[in-house]
Amino acid sequence: MAGKSEQFSELHRKNMEAAMRLAQLSIENSQRIMALQTELAKEMFASGVENAKAQTGAKDPQQIMQLRAQYAQDTAQRMVAAAQQIAEIGNEARAEFSHLLTEQLASGSQDMTEAMQAFLKGLPGQNPNAMASFQQAIATANAAFEQITKASTAAMNSVGDMAKKAGGTKRK
Repeated sequence: MAGKSEQFSELHRKNMEAAMRLAQLSIENSQRIMALQTELAKEMFASGVENAKAQTGAKDPQQIMQLRAQYAQDTAQRMVAAAQQIAEIGNEARAEFSHLLTEQLASGSQDMTEAMQAFLKGLPGQNPNAMASFQQAIATANAAFEQITKASTAAMNSVGDMAKKAGGTKRK
């Protein structure tokens, strides 16, 4: 029975390591987004101060309106560029998460299958169909996960494409 306990302990350890890697990726991506937002806030503040100074030196109301329009356009372009960068960070994060989860499911299902086989063999009066049912459940879960991953990747790619198109039209 000690061997079975060790197998489940090893499986638990691997799952904890995977969870730690996912948490670390999440922290790193959050830090990247916060750094991007901080830089954007600094740029926007500096630009706002510069624009205010330019407006105070304007000769007539038309020049003030032109400065305001230019400031609004520059601000919109910066915001779209920042949104695109955040979308790219999100896409990269989803790809990394997907890769780690797929890797974990692949190795985890094999580990789980082996552990369950050992566990079921040790049970008195075991049902020969129990292991086949378990393996089918794992295969079904893996297939569902792959479908969800494909759907979320396609959805995020379409959001990224829309952000790029919006950014491209504003710059013209």
